[in-house]
Amino acid sequence: MSQKFHTLIAGIVLLAATIFPLSLANAQAVSLQEQLAAQYKLVKMGSDTGGLSVVEAGTLLAIQKGGILGVPYSDQSVLSSKYEGGTVHSPNALLTGARGGLMGKFGKQQTTHLFAVGDKVYPTKIEVNVASDKVSMGIVACDTCNKTDPPTYNKAQVVFQFPKGALANASAGQVEDVIGQLLSISSDDAQQGGGQGGNDQQGNNQQGGDQGAAQGQAQQQAPPPEPQQIEKGQTPDQVKAAIGQPDKIVNLGAKQIYVYKDIKVTFINGKVSDVQ
Repeated sequence: MSQKFHTLIAGIVLLAATIFPLSLANAQAVSLQEQLAAQYKLVKMGSDTGGLSVVEAGTLLAIQKGGILGVPYSDQSVLSSKYEGGTVHSPNALLTGARGGLMGKFGKQQTTHLFAVGDKVYPTKIEVNVASDKVSMGIVACDTCNKTDPPTYNKAQVVFQFPKGALANASAGQVEDVIGQLLSISSDDAQQGGGQGGNDQQGNNQQGGDQGAAQGQAQQQAPPPEPQQIEKGQTPDQVKAAIGQPDKIVNLGAKQIYVYKDIKVTFINGKVSDVQ
């Protein structure tokens, strides 16, 4: 009876040792997924009779290193590039439909696009796989930012490969630092507009800036106002109308002194007699 009991306990311990690490890994994946999703807003794409378009812009990213290979958004397949150890590993040419490639031999010639450094893209999805130490990010080109005409909205997937066991203990900030080595968050104004709306906003801002500059020039060209004058024989009301209320008034009967910050005005019988 005792031996069966010990065997049962050993089985429970072994099962717990197997389940708990998986639970922790899943929890870490969910936590990273949520934090990365909060940092990188996903783009919303749509289409109408005019073709594909950006319905709602996401976080605008700027490509920092070459080597990411993509295909038009309309293509059903997605090419995956790996980023590991600071290096971009492009998909194998045998799989991309290049001349003599595997897909080419089967009559599935594929149009590819090599993203250039500085190209602007939006994230389309983010997936965290703690068990494999991978973070995958789908991207699509911001054609209005890159001035691509006609627009093709080339897309790609980038797999960020971390060292074995590193992702389980990594913070969201550490993961974002690695992503930023290849896809940094852009400060481009198009991030605010995300397309034609952004261009309109830029035009309005420019127009407002031109109007402000014109007003500033008009103010600079306007002649300065004539200085106010105090003359002998003026009444206290005339003096106050010219230079304002005094800081102090010294009343000596027939003689009054208005004290200002820089001057003193003396009245005799209600008329200016001296200014100091």
